[in-house]
Amino acid sequence: MDGKLASMGVPDREEARRIVAGAPLRGQASPARDGGGPPPPWRVLAFAPHRPLFLLGVMQIVLTMLWWTIDLAGRYAGWYAPVAWAVPPPWGHAFLMTYALFPLFIFGFAMTAVPNWTGRPVPRASWLGAAALLALGIVLLYAGLALGSGIFGAGIALLLAGWGVAWTALARNIVADRLRDRYALGLVVLLGIGWLGAAAFGGYLLTGDPLYSEISRRGGIWLFLLPLFLLVGHRLVPFFSSRIIQGYAIYRPQWSLPFLATASAAHFALEMLGLWQWTWTADAPMAAWTGYLAWRWGLAQSFRAKLLAMLHLSHAALAVALLLYAVESLASLLGGTGLLGLAPLHVLVIGFFAATAVAMVSRVSLGHSGRALEADTLTWRVFLGILAIAALRLAADLPFVPGPLRAMLLVAAAPAWLAVLVPWAARYAPLYLRPRADGRPG
Repeated sequence: MDGKLASMGVPDREEARRIVAGAPLRGQASPARDGGGPPPPWRVLAFAPHRPLFLLGVMQIVLTMLWWTIDLAGRYAGWYAPVAWAVPPPWGHAFLMTYALFPLFIFGFAMTAVPNWTGRPVPRASWLGAAALLALGIVLLYAGLALGSGIFGAGIALLLAGWGVAWTALARNIVADRLRDRYALGLVVLLGIGWLGAAAFGGYLLTGDPLYSEISRRGGIWLFLLPLFLLVGHRLVPFFSSRIIQGYAIYRPQWSLPFLATASAAHFALEMLGLWQWTWTADAPMAAWTGYLAWRWGLAQSFRAKLLAMLHLSHAALAVALLLYAVESLASLLGGTGLLGLAPLHVLVIGFFAATAVAMVSRVSLGHSGRALEADTLTWRVFLGILAIAALRLAADLPFVPGPLRAMLLVAAAPAWLAVLVPWAARYAPLYLRPRADGRPG
């Protein structure tokens, strides 16, 4: 029976036990301690794939917004002359967020979850090698922003190399499993699309053709991140809810993910064709369906456990973001232009992507460090702070808000992000350098 459920995308009893308890990966063990004493932090990082990749992620989430704050303080606040970066700042910001931040968390999660889904381990050399290349690539990205687009391009090349190492390991894993887990297969396919999106920005640097940048920026949202986050949500939100909410019935229609992925791709195609007034044909159905899923998955009941509520609230924010996209598109169809500006994008990126990442990373980090799956006060406040920043960024684009106030809100959003996420990073980063609290491997 469990095998039949697994083939349908429902975790079996063994996977359920591992996910809930935060057990180590199937078939993997951490290095033994020397002499009975605690191992050095650099060895602890090699105990499990989420450790080096999540550590990079929590560092990058701070560095990315620190760089963005420096840029905004010059361009909008006028605190000093705007810095002449080697890449247009909005494009650099989009690349860092889309391809040099979220993928760190995604790979940390994927190289932890996929082996549990397939029952096949991922070689330690794969995640350590990928993490090293990704880290070097990110260093060159920041250096390139200040020193030249050639260095930035070299950073992209290293980033793509690290991405390729991790992707290859995951692909081999699911092929060895005969592609039996459709969620693992979908994850690998979408990560491959993400690799192409990152490479497209390198094409822009090489050719100067802005079309490559447009493909990279828009494709990164609608062909890569949104379908991938939806896939993970469909797999885990109902499952985690069933562990907490009594009498919960898992609701996961077979057609839901294909429908949402197709609609997301349609939005991308319409944007690339310049038909923004028609994107509502994709956005409105997605908003309606994701809003229904937020209710059907048990948003109201999820507050019994804050870690669970964080995932549910993130998906509710997705419905709001898609609704804003639909409103913006319909306004354009009726003759209005720029009604909401970049508000829908920022609600999507901050309210859904960033909030989901914080919720999922917090959960995985606690479970796989041998700690209770409970959000402490800091974690809960950080999550609510992210939703508040999404609302702040929304207000900065509303047309009836006076111009000077909008500029103030825009500049305030970046340091607010730092104020919220620096404590979160300080809370979770040390977990990746310490052995599990329960003494188990992983």
